[in-house]
Amino acid sequence: MLKYFEHSASPLYAQVSDVMRERIVKSIWSIDSQIPTLPALALEFGVGLVTIRQAIQLLKNEGLLASKQGQGTFVLHKPETHPRMRVETSLVKLADLYRQQAPRLIPIDEGDAMPHLEADDGIAAPKYRLLRRIHAIKRQHSSIISAYIDDRVFNIAPNRFRTETVIPVLLDLKSVVIGSARQILTISTAGEEAAHALNISVAAPVAELRRVICAPDGTVLYLGELTYRADYIRVEMDLLA
Repeated sequence: MLKYFEHSASPLYAQVSDVMRERIVKSIWSIDSQIPTLPALALEFGVGLVTIRQAIQLLKNEGLLASKQGQGTFVLHKPETHPRMRVETSLVKLADLYRQQAPRLIPIDEGDAMPHLEADDGIAAPKYRLLRRIHAIKRQHSSIISAYIDDRVFNIAPNRFRTETVIPVLLDLKSVVIGSARQILTISTAGEEAAHALNISVAAPVAELRRVICAPDGTVLYLGELTYRADYIRVEMDLLA
């Protein structure tokens, strides 16, 4: 067994799939090439055949590998190694980005819940609607989000909030006046829930975004807590702007 497998909290198959994915990224396993047999991989990684099958199935689900009847398993595509989500620094640009991307929304949960507000976030609304969901781009899950929306705002356009990303909907609502908006980006590692949702290993690098949008009187209209796969985030800054 490879030594770095020994002290990780992630399932073995997820750790093995990470190594396999990296080989595809670096073209050690090139597109259209056949990967080693299951027994050969099991011997190399020091794990059982079941673990290898699970790791390969995970990469098949991502569209990276495919089996050919009677021939073996072949590399189909490279993963999205270059991020497709820019970290925008204005609300309008962020809304435009979401409109252009239109990620697929996978609902996890919906209900009433109060967010945890920091001292400088603003004033809590009487009630919030919590939407928990996964954003997916093409075949891969790119982020998991907990969106807390002032219930009064949510009830203006509940169907849109359920089926679209939150920021564009907020900006489209003429009756909602935004007084302030900010976001904080933190580099962190995936916990069990995020790792499971994003098909990555526990402790894999992630980017955590916390977005707070307030009304002019300081009421928090929206709090978004997002966890992105690290390979879907790109921070680009014009240093002469």
